[in-house]
Amino acid sequence: MQQMTISSINVNGLRAAAKKDPGFLQWLAATDADVVCLQEVRAEPEQLPAGVVAPEGWHVVLAPAAARGRAGVAVFSRAEPEAVRVGFGEAEFEDSGRYVEVDLGPVSVASLYLPSGEVGTERQEEKERFMEAFLPFLVKRRMEVEAQGRDLVVCGDWNIAHREADLKNWRGNLKNSGFLPMERAWLDRVLDEAGYVDVVRGLYPDQEGPYSWWSYRGRAFDNDTGWRIDYHMATPGLAERVVEGRVERYRDRAERWSDHAPVTVRYRLV
Repeated sequence: MQQMTISSINVNGLRAAAKKDPGFLQWLAATDADVVCLQEVRAEPEQLPAGVVAPEGWHVVLAPAAARGRAGVAVFSRAEPEAVRVGFGEAEFEDSGRYVEVDLGPVSVASLYLPSGEVGTERQEEKERFMEAFLPFLVKRRMEVEAQGRDLVVCGDWNIAHREADLKNWRGNLKNSGFLPMERAWLDRVLDEAGYVDVVRGLYPDQEGPYSWWSYRGRAFDNDTGWRIDYHMATPGLAERVVEGRVERYRDRAERWSDHAPVTVRYRLV
């Protein structure tokens, strides 16, 4: 394999996404991705039909949350993973369905679902505890994979818009979770201190968006009043070998099977 195409999407409930037509299954059948990272799966393996949990031609790793009906991440890959790691070593989040990582040849691919948060609530406190624990893990994990001569990309719903260009109505969200100064500063540290690269922003440095999430409320999708909160954060060596990337925005509301759209990037491996 000379190239690897990786797609990531928060499915907003895999059972619901798979029941829609068009929906997740139609998208999966049509995608040219080699790896698909899912977030907010919200299902145990036994709750999913065989066509979803074991689709022909795919190897599936599910990491559901211990709290049933919440969170959950997954990786679908055409090649069988050589290794699988669930969680990132923090006891509070070990079985929370927030992080799964697989080894596929020279690249480790992770699916991340960072807590969404809500200002003034326990959800925001949980989000901030997660962020505090996750940053040192990212630093350590980059050092480990690079020492092995390998690369890492952490794909998923990071639930933070980094810059003003990453959400349409940034002025109205300055005090809301997802665009708080401390959250944005934390993403600065992911890029500067941990040394990861925001691959899609690198491809579209001067563009507003491309957005990957739109509220179901009102006409947010029709007006493209979105947020860019779904990222491919790659180690520098892999980021230098990006061929192309895009957000697979739905053509219209009738085609939407999630409030997020797939973020797809093709990487050169050699």
